[in-house]
Amino acid sequence: MAIRVMLVDDQVLLRTGFRMVLQAQPDMEVVAEAGDGGEAIEVLRTAEVDVVLMDVRMPKMDGVEATRRICGGPEHEHEGGPRVLILTTFDLDEYAFAALKAGASGFMLKDVPPAELLTAIRAVHSGDAVVAPSTTRRLLDRFAPLLPHATEPTSPRLGRLTEREREVLLLVAQGLSNGEIAQRLVLSEATVKTHVGRILTKLELRDRVQAVVLAYETGLVRAGGAA
Repeated sequence: MAIRVMLVDDQVLLRTGFRMVLQAQPDMEVVAEAGDGGEAIEVLRTAEVDVVLMDVRMPKMDGVEATRRICGGPEHEHEGGPRVLILTTFDLDEYAFAALKAGASGFMLKDVPPAELLTAIRAVHSGDAVVAPSTTRRLLDRFAPLLPHATEPTSPRLGRLTEREREVLLLVAQGLSNGEIAQRLVLSEATVKTHVGRILTKLELRDRVQAVVLAYETGLVRAGGAA
C-alpha cells in the first residue's frame, strides 16, 4: 500500500509543491491537506493518514499543539495514529524543539532536497525517527540549557534500564545511528536495534527522537556532550 500523507501548512503554494513531489512517487499518496493545526485535527477524524507533514508556525492552532494532540498527550490519545514529520524554515527553531517534545518523529527544513524529504517520510512511516546529528542535535544543544534538568543524571525513570541500555541510550542521544553504536560497542546492529526497542518500551517512548529529548531532560546528556 502507498504511504498516505497529509500536508499541513498555511501556505497553499508550499503545499502544492510538496504535493507534486509526493504524488510523483509510486509508493506515496497525498490523501489530505489542512491550512492550520485545528483544521488538521478535524480532517484526521475521518481521513486515514500514515504520515503528517506539519508546519510549526501557523495561525489559529500551531503545529506544536496539533502534534501534541495527534501523537497523544494527557488529554488526547491516538493509539496507532499517524506519525508527524515537522517542516520548519529555520534549523534552530524553538517551535520545532517543542514539537519534538510533543511527539513528532523528527523534523526537516522546508528547503530540503526532494530526495531527502522522501527518504525521511519513508523512514518515519517504517517506524524510525529522523534524528540527524546535523539538525536535531544542533537544535537540542541550542535549547537544552532551557530545560529543567534533573539534579542527578540517574533519574528514577532511567533506573528502569540496564547498564548496557543506558549506554546505548547515551549514544542514541549523541546522534549515533544503530550501525555506529554497534561499531562503538562491538555489537551486532541487530543487537543494538533490540536494545533500542527495549529502551523505548521501558521508558514508554514513541521513538528515538523522544529518547533523545528524555536523555537531555533527565541530565544523562547535557548540551555539548555527555553528562
